[in-house]
Amino acid sequence: MRIIAGDFRGRHIVSPEGHATRPMLDRVREALFSTLGARVEGARVLDLFAGAGSLGLEALSRGASHVRFVERDPRALRKLRENVELLDVGERTALARGDALDPRSWVVDDVHEPAYELVFLDPPYSMFRELRGRRRILAAIEQLLAEGIPLGGLLVLHARPHDLRADDLPGPARERVYGRTSLWYLEVPQG
Repeated sequence: MRIIAGDFRGRHIVSPEGHATRPMLDRVREALFSTLGARVEGARVLDLFAGAGSLGLEALSRGASHVRFVERDPRALRKLRENVELLDVGERTALARGDALDPRSWVVDDVHEPAYELVFLDPPYSMFRELRGRRRILAAIEQLLAEGIPLGGLLVLHARPHDLRADDLPGPARERVYGRTSLWYLEVPQG
């Protein structure tokens, strides 16, 4: 895996072996960040189900001011720490081991106000097929849009096509499909 653009363009990052994590394909990540454009510059980012950190690290490379990574899997978290050290971005990151859907893992220094202009939510595909998992994902999205993202902020959800419909999601959502990958964009309206 490599960083596509920005300060760390072309730098390789490591990911855990096996199938426990599913890094976003380079071409999909490139399309995502092309869509985001200047929105990334200076943004505070929350990367949920971070894996080895490819989305958050790409955001840092493109000028994000800070990224909070949340990951439960200890192997992925070790690789994420390795990648943060490799790129020397420790002062611009926070790593949290925990449940990415638990609002307590989003909180920075016990401040409960909108903190992130950009949120990446990349749950395992299997969670969409489990009723409990699906409900937890949708509840987390609703809470993030209501309390975790300021006006004008954006949440990007990674799923498979046909896992969701627009009316499953709270508020207006637009979908972009890239082969077997679907990216949903949910924006907090500006007033």
